[in-house]
Amino acid sequence: MALAQPADLVVRDARVHPLDGPPTEAVAVRAGRIVYVGPNSGVGAFVGPGTRVLSLPGRMVLPAFHDCHVHPLEGGVELGRLLLESSATSPRVWLDQLAAYAREHPEKRWIVGGGWANPVFPEGNPSRKLLDAVVSDRPVYLVTADGHSAWLNSAALAAAGITRQTSDPPGGRIEREPDGTPGGTLRESALELVSAHLPPTTPEERQEGLRRALALAHGFGITTLHEAHARDEADLAAYAALEARGQLKARIIAGLPTEPGQGAGQVHGLLALRKRYLSRRLRPTAAKIFADGVIESRTAALLKPYRDGTSGLLNFPPEELTELVVALDRAGFQIHVHAIGDRAVRLTLDALEQARQSNGWRDARHHLAHLEIVHPEDLPRFASLEVGATIQPLWAQRDSYIRELSEPFLDAERNARLYPLAALARHARLAGGSDWSVSSLNPLQAIEVALTRRGPDEPAGEPWLPEQRLDLDTALRAYTVGGAHASFQENETGTLTVGKAGDLIVLERDLYLVEPSEIGSVKVLRTFFEGEEVYTASP
Repeated sequence: MALAQPADLVVRDARVHPLDGPPTEAVAVRAGRIVYVGPNSGVGAFVGPGTRVLSLPGRMVLPAFHDCHVHPLEGGVELGRLLLESSATSPRVWLDQLAAYAREHPEKRWIVGGGWANPVFPEGNPSRKLLDAVVSDRPVYLVTADGHSAWLNSAALAAAGITRQTSDPPGGRIEREPDGTPGGTLRESALELVSAHLPPTTPEERQEGLRRALALAHGFGITTLHEAHARDEADLAAYAALEARGQLKARIIAGLPTEPGQGAGQVHGLLALRKRYLSRRLRPTAAKIFADGVIESRTAALLKPYRDGTSGLLNFPPEELTELVVALDRAGFQIHVHAIGDRAVRLTLDALEQARQSNGWRDARHHLAHLEIVHPEDLPRFASLEVGATIQPLWAQRDSYIRELSEPFLDAERNARLYPLAALARHARLAGGSDWSVSSLNPLQAIEVALTRRGPDEPAGEPWLPEQRLDLDTALRAYTVGGAHASFQENETGTLTVGKAGDLIVLERDLYLVEPSEIGSVKVLRTFFEGEEVYTASP
């Protein structure tokens, strides 16, 4: 056998699933690119004196994962603040954590953190008085795990100037006591009443947060991330600083922020940011639109009212949304829309349809994220408009959010089609995302729930809405092939193909040989980014 030019890395004796062909045994990578995929019998030609050879019998080798809706910078910064225990079922746990944090950090003017869950409180509405009993000498500001509500003590309300006379801002709500006094919970855009008063996040904190987030992503096999909301230029500068130091070992597609009330004129500023920060590994080529809120606080926009008679909140009036979408599309941005309620989904599709009519067709790959409720009449429009669906399968389980804060406020017909994963798969290209730090960053847990429609920690039982389950191939491809397409990287990543980047992961077990209910517990053992090992599991 003639010796090929030696590879830097050879993986052999493994269960290699290239996802563009049948399973095989070996992969070779040279200078960051895949140079061989095939049986063991052919990979020996790529082994030279300096080649690193890994024999991995029984291990699964896959293309590295893509997370197409995630908040790396924000989530990484949160890891350095008060991070409330996500699994708590009583506010007492969080109040004890707050008390301990306050004692340990007397120097902090504000206590900022988050992670509390809406279902722990009646109607997801905690009171300032609970926080006042623990910390009353300085402001406390705690954001929900889903990022759409905040819990404040009286000192924080006072510092932000929020009183009985403060009106609800457009697209937001101040929860109130019977006499109109702010109760301590803010929804959606009302959080912005506080943001200007919070201690600023320093460049060093942003960069350290990114390092934490990237390390976590690598540990879950993720090498491409869609930053779903780069909130300002300082966020982009943090990514750029890491890239300049050679520390950005991932591909980042950044969603630039859009704001209600600023119309199409804001696109000019986004174009300047795109030009200023576009680089090899950082692509600020997407624009993020928050079309509505969330079901749990009844701020997701619905076609038919909730049972309490409200219909949710649209962050953009329909005409303004259409104007903005048309302008972004004309400027060449990939539009990434948070759309949870069926009215938000429909109006976004309407706006994208108008953009195509106004601007003509282009390979835009716009996509809608979350999609908790989609009207059946709108499903075929994803295909006809070539709009992608970025799904968070981990949420497709009947947890406390569904039982206590969704089902009681929706009619039976809509409850029967929550998180329509299978229906979307029939009409749209799927891309997987986590929305971390809202929920787990682990794609394998999300893939498990996509198959079982049950929580990863739940005992065996009947699936919730079983007709909306995905099969393993479809779920796995959402985080690989589908993620690469949503990233405009199908020629670079997504499959193990000769010529593509050496982004691959090693799992301890073959997902095709384990029970669906065990997939979330399978560990990533190694992650390679362009042939460089960026994560190795501890022995």
